[in-house]
Amino acid sequence: MTKAHILLVEDELSLAEGVKLNLEMEDMTCDWVMRGDEGLQRILSGSYDLVLLDVMLPGMDGFSVCDRVRAAKNRTPILFLTAKNTEDDRVLGFETGGDDYLGKPFQVRELLLRIRAILRREAWYRDRAMAGRQRFGPHWVDFENYCGDGPHGPFQLGVKECMILKLLMEQPGRVISRTELLDKVWGEEAYPTSRTVDNFIVRIRRAMEADPHRPHWVHTARSVGYMFDPEGRPSREEP
Repeated sequence: MTKAHILLVEDELSLAEGVKLNLEMEDMTCDWVMRGDEGLQRILSGSYDLVLLDVMLPGMDGFSVCDRVRAAKNRTPILFLTAKNTEDDRVLGFETGGDDYLGKPFQVRELLLRIRAILRREAWYRDRAMAGRQRFGPHWVDFENYCGDGPHGPFQLGVKECMILKLLMEQPGRVISRTELLDKVWGEEAYPTSRTVDNFIVRIRRAMEADPHRPHWVHTARSVGYMFDPEGRPSREEP
């Protein structure tokens, strides 16, 4: 099995040295930089399996780094490490394209569990069974390139939108609860809220539905979750 290649962007010297040492003890390789702007350049020019990204950094803060990375259509998984650990901070981290959010101080064991969970989810997403273009009516979505063609023309999706949609399309006609979506896409350790899922569903519908308020493809099961209808029939309930 290929070693996971990790980029650590952290300006706290003792913490960074400890994290790097523990990753290498777990048979991972780890590059380390201390500035946000340098981290951004490394991410865009390198090939990493995961980025561990502090939020409060010299040069450029972690949220801005993540936002720039996603704007460049770079989908490398990002795990935020930060003392900024309110619910609003976590929501902002997910909304900017982060994959997980771990508050400081943290135990190394918990960090390693989060890393392995992200790598597992990434491996699931890369499963070739759903690679290439998946059709919905006359339109399509490409999970490999995070894009598609919908009623309003070409669209781009983020990592989480694609992961949610892939999970729904793999099981057409089945209602998948918000809890299951949170667990499969974010992991139970990440502590996002059901509001987070709903916000990403809104983005998916804007891309896929002729009228996002009257969905045909991504239906709401009220108080439960969501379902992909492969026939594209009108929803019986408002979302």
